[in-house]
Amino acid sequence: MIREVTVSAATIEEAVKKGAEELGVSTDSVQNEVITEPKKGFLGFGAVDAKVRVFYEVTPAIKAKEFIQKVVSNMGIDCRIVETEKTDDGVDFILEGESDELGILIGHHGDVLESLQYLASLAANRGTDDFYRIGLDVNDYRKKREETLRALARKKAARVAKYRRSFVFEPMSAKDRRIIHSELQNFEGVNTHSVGQDDERKVIISATNMNKPADKSARKPQGRRNFRNNNA
Repeated sequence: MIREVTVSAATIEEAVKKGAEELGVSTDSVQNEVITEPKKGFLGFGAVDAKVRVFYEVTPAIKAKEFIQKVVSNMGIDCRIVETEKTDDGVDFILEGESDELGILIGHHGDVLESLQYLASLAANRGTDDFYRIGLDVNDYRKKREETLRALARKKAARVAKYRRSFVFEPMSAKDRRIIHSELQNFEGVNTHSVGQDDERKVIISATNMNKPADKSARKPQGRRNFRNNNA
């Protein structure tokens, strides 16, 4: 899809700038076609303005960004939408800002963020034949979340290997489950698997040999029992 305007100005450069402003994009994002060359005239008479067609292609990345911008604007959240990485088949955006309201866009363990990313992907791919990937983050939440999950996975795996007792995580997204599985795939003494359906799917860490006795050093010492003589 092409968006375009036809504008007139004293020079071609001014016309392009004016057209870009009307389209709401930067001059670097547009192309132009000169319809009428400008003429200076003589003594102020006979001058002719430049007439230029200014246009740009609405790419999937642009559609996604516009959708995200509309959502955050309607929510009254002040933030910047920064394009961090772009390839032929996808783009990553990060929402940056100081407002505490950005947490609303993350939700519980990123559930709102996942939904917003999904909807932005739908907006980007509407009317296209090839799928275009959209990635979305808020103030590096995903990186921090991954680091937290990996640390938690190692901690729980160490306890499972030591005490020979399985550990069950709370239900989490497929992406979070993959992080757990990836972190522990080479962790000695444990294995992981997922159970449950849909939103209730969760990861379980189990000891690789449940028949092996637990580490004796892990057992709490038993105090001396006081037996009472009922016949006394």
